Amino acid sequence: MEITDIRIRKVDAEGKMKAVVSVTFDNEFVVHDIKIIESQGGQFIAMPSRKTPTGEFRDIAHPINAEARNKVQNAILEKYQSMLAEEEAAGTILQE
Repeated sequence: MEITDIRIRKVDAEGKMKAVVSVTFDNEFVVHDIKIIESQGGQFIAMPSRKTPTGEFRDIAHPINAEARNKVQNAILEKYQSMLAEEEAAGTILQE
């Protein structure tokens, strides 16, 4: 499966969640509500999940091995960093 589109919506509120992402695979399948989380160890993604009656959170969709998770996470975080750099450059241009 190839990642064919990544759409990122930044979260402006304070907190650890920085953005919500939708990823399209092979122009045929999309996963919404992937979260970009900031922690002391750096950024990581959290797959979409729901709360069970016992209060536990369970992923709705997720990669089934580390290689697939790394592929998705790296693609999302690279796109997020690129988006932040573009916003910073645009902000610099607007201030001049």
